[in-house]
Amino acid sequence: MLIRRETRSDIDAVRAVTSAAFAKSDTSDASHGSHPPAPVEATLLDALRVCDGWLPALSFVATGDRGEVIGHVVCTRGHVGSDLALALGLGPLSVHPAHQGRGVGLALVHAVLGAADAFGESLVALLGSPAYYGRFGFRSATEYGITAPDPAWGEYFQVRTLTAYQPTVKGPFQYAEPFDHV
Repeated sequence: MLIRRETRSDIDAVRAVTSAAFAKSDTSDASHGSHPPAPVEATLLDALRVCDGWLPALSFVATGDRGEVIGHVVCTRGHVGSDLALALGLGPLSVHPAHQGRGVGLALVHAVLGAADAFGESLVALLGSPAYYGRFGFRSATEYGITAPDPAWGEYFQVRTLTAYQPTVKGPFQYAEPFDHV
């Protein structure tokens, strides 16, 4: 497996991996001969690519032995508080189902966090499983005085601080604009 920055030629493969990773197991639509709609994560990724919050340097793919895309992760520009302190929102993270459970997601998250830290970013926020993301140093956002866009997210809204983090960064987190439509 190789982790590298996404290129323009990866876009279709990334969309396919994201769609496969988040596909619903419900096959009721298949019985009618129609294709199920694209998962919201694939549609979100399409919208993120064309928004002001897209950061190409923080979009990574994992490739398999034959160079095929087997996973993807992205961080986009977010903000914290009324002064709109710069931050990042992680996601979506996707690994093709045939490659899940093999450390692909782990490698992708480590790569994007390392790059974000190297670029001088202060923190990364995400909505996800505390059991999974805790291994990367993510903690409940409330521990840092950062509130989720939706209070119902509770402990699933998490923050990972990076080297440039300042404890004065507090307040509501705001994802890149396309997340508002999910």
